Amino acid sequence: MANIKTEDEIIVFEREMKEFWTKLKSVYGTEQINQTLTLRDSCKESIKALSEKWSKRLKEGDVMLDKIQDYNNEILQQSQRISENQEHFREIKSEVNQKEEQKKDLTASIQEVKEELMKRKEIISSKNKANKERVERLCKSKVLFEERLGLEIRKIHNEQLQFIFRHIDHKDPDKPFMFTLSINEKGDYEVTSCTPPLDCIEEFQLKVRETNNFSAFVANIRKAFTALSYKQSA
Repeated sequence: MANIKTEDEIIVFEREMKEFWTKLKSVYGTEQINQTLTLRDSCKESIKALSEKWSKRLKEGDVMLDKIQDYNNEILQQSQRISENQEHFREIKSEVNQKEEQKKDLTASIQEVKEELMKRKEIISSKNKANKERVERLCKSKVLFEERLGLEIRKIHNEQLQFIFRHIDHKDPDKPFMFTLSINEKGDYEVTSCTPPLDCIEEFQLKVRETNNFSAFVANIRKAFTALSYKQSA
């Protein structure tokens, strides 16, 4: 009987121990699980908050990067426009410099032309003065030539003088022998016409240019007309 009671007590004790351990495990496991779950949820919340925070910062960073890229693009465009404007300015400056050089050259050319015109004007004025003096001397000699040589001097167009000799042909004393004289651009005497023509007129013209002895020139032409008249009458 004693043995049966002891075995029963042992069975009861073992059952109670099992129940105790089961309850202990149950209690201990539930708390651990709850703590773990709570910690897990807390970590999840922290991670979620941190993720949202960094996601927001990343988005702000992306926006900032976009703005920086836009600023860089704008700066690049402005730099290109500045470069284009500088190139355009250099072209304008180069064109202005060319215009200035052309202006200087044109001014120098105009000055040269003015100086050349002044020189020519002085030369023409000097020649006109000399020609006028010659014409005056010829006119003063008119009376002498008319009286001694039977010569008539007329002033005709283009500032030319016409010399008319008479009393050369004995058969016809009123028959005119004439030549026309002018002063050319070089200021030299030039016979423009001679009636009747004389073969020696060129020689006389060259000689009067060399000697400037106009009286001898007129006298030699009269002698040549006289010789021609005698030759024609013979």
